[in-house]
Amino acid sequence: MFDFKQADQQQKRRFLVRVLVAGAFAVACFSLLGWRFWVLQVERHESLAARADNNRIAVLPIPPRRGDIVDRNGEVLARNYLSFTLEVVPGRAGNIDELLNRLTPVVYVSSADQRRFKRRVSESGRYANIVLRNNLNETEAAWFSAHSLRFPGVDLRARWVREYPQGKAAGHVVGYVGRISETDVATLEEKRELGNYRGTDIIGKKGIEKTYEAALHGKTGFEEVEVTARGKPVRRLRKVDPTPGSNLVLSIDMDLQRIAEAAFKDQRGALVAIEPSTGDVLAFVSQPSYDPNLFIDGIDVESWRRLNESPDHPLINRPVYGTYPIGSTYKPFVALAALELNKRRASDRISDPGYFEFGGQRFRNAGSAAFGSIDMHQALVVSSDTYFYSLAPEIGVNALHDFMKPFGFGQITGIDIEGERRGVLPSTEWKRNAYKKREQQRWYAGETISVAVGQGYNAFTLMQLAQATAVLANDGTYMQPHLVRAIKNPTSGEERLTVAEASHRIPLKPENIQAIKRALAEVTVSGTARQAFVGAPYQTAGKTGTAQVYSLKGGKYQSSAIDERLRDHALFMAFAPVKDPKIAIAVLVENAGWGGSVAAPIARKVFDAWLLHTPKGPQASR
Repeated sequence: MFDFKQADQQQKRRFLVRVLVAGAFAVACFSLLGWRFWVLQVERHESLAARADNNRIAVLPIPPRRGDIVDRNGEVLARNYLSFTLEVVPGRAGNIDELLNRLTPVVYVSSADQRRFKRRVSESGRYANIVLRNNLNETEAAWFSAHSLRFPGVDLRARWVREYPQGKAAGHVVGYVGRISETDVATLEEKRELGNYRGTDIIGKKGIEKTYEAALHGKTGFEEVEVTARGKPVRRLRKVDPTPGSNLVLSIDMDLQRIAEAAFKDQRGALVAIEPSTGDVLAFVSQPSYDPNLFIDGIDVESWRRLNESPDHPLINRPVYGTYPIGSTYKPFVALAALELNKRRASDRISDPGYFEFGGQRFRNAGSAAFGSIDMHQALVVSSDTYFYSLAPEIGVNALHDFMKPFGFGQITGIDIEGERRGVLPSTEWKRNAYKKREQQRWYAGETISVAVGQGYNAFTLMQLAQATAVLANDGTYMQPHLVRAIKNPTSGEERLTVAEASHRIPLKPENIQAIKRALAEVTVSGTARQAFVGAPYQTAGKTGTAQVYSLKGGKYQSSAIDERLRDHALFMAFAPVKDPKIAIAVLVENAGWGGSVAAPIARKVFDAWLLHTPKGPQASR
């Protein structure tokens, strides 16, 4: 007989097992769901919240205002002004050619702007902000704003634009800014500074603009803006203001700078004027110059061709990049070396028959002049080559090298501008390293003869000659030369001097320094520079020089028979007043001939302007 009661119990047990299994499954599912909620809501809350914010929050960089550059009296050399610009994000703008066709009737975009824009599109990412047109006037800006919905991906922005109100004046000092290149990006990444340039499209390329880029740029700010799915701003959530760049106060006096530049007229050359006691560079001339404004938004092809292909090389910063034999302006330092190294006394006399014989060869005075019996003082006044030829074997090239090095010859002077060259201060070691062939590495005693009169292997920058002159005027104290006098905080106005104390002091005997200074003072009274300083109400100490550009190989020098660019360079070094020097100067005029008739008159104009005029401002200490 079938047992209904037992079957019913079995059915209940099976049902109970099913319920328990189903319940356990449900509990497991809800446990898994709960664990997942815990992970999402607790463990990963911060990261997921940040991702959610990123989907709705746009972080927009706010580029800082670049610092101004002013001269020692506050005259502006570089500044900024606000300008309306049209910027395009190619990835949001669609077909570029169609965009330009639709946009041109609304806002004029020149063919040059279009070419520049297309080049930048090919060089940049699809979602980079690329400037299409600069300097929109208020009418154009208002017109575009009214039609902006027709141009997705095109934005009207106000940005700071760099300007150089002095034009060519001090162009090589200030330098210029330009668009950030791939090389600049790589450099910024290496320095871990690329994040501070978000939203910025310019960077210092030359001159002070490049040297002091970190101080001038400032710190980028940002604002967080809530946006829609299509990127339309809804509201501002947070803003961090940018920190403006520091202002730079130059040691340059623009009145003096303009006078010095005008003194060259149409001649090529360089001039550096330094305040010996501080190292302040008062004037820094490289002629011809260029207008930095040409480079701000990318120089056009024609302007670049004119500058780059000019035989006058206006882009070369002559005071720090050009290296020259400095001729007789080297003689005061050679004479001082002879005194300090006890090779000759100032009162010792030699016979100058117009030439010096050494190794069976005659080394002649300029113009074959003969000065008879002369001492060191007379030799400097009349610029006797024979006297200094005779010093060369006594001193020797290595001793001469070691003595000249602390003055800055053949060294990086430390001036705060890029592109400075070391030049050549010859020695036997230098020659061994400079040449590969063994026979070329040998130093011949006759080579020292030319070195002692500033020729031969000597190759110095005019900056080095000016600095050495300032050190001599300052009795051996080396103040590092500098173009930036102080860095000024744009908020507090606090100024920090760039050079506050001497770099080093050369141990020179006072009586030896005075012997050289007396002779150099006589040069401007009765010597080779007397014509340039007739009637000067202050006492100047200086030395003229003429540097040979190429070898005559025994022939007689006749400027009229030589190509203009092969003629001798004219040089002059000086400081004034003699008893308390306020200014030291070095001048070079390329292919101009005699230093006394060409370079010295330029120096006279600079001395008159600095020593006889009343200072304009509280920083114009003279």
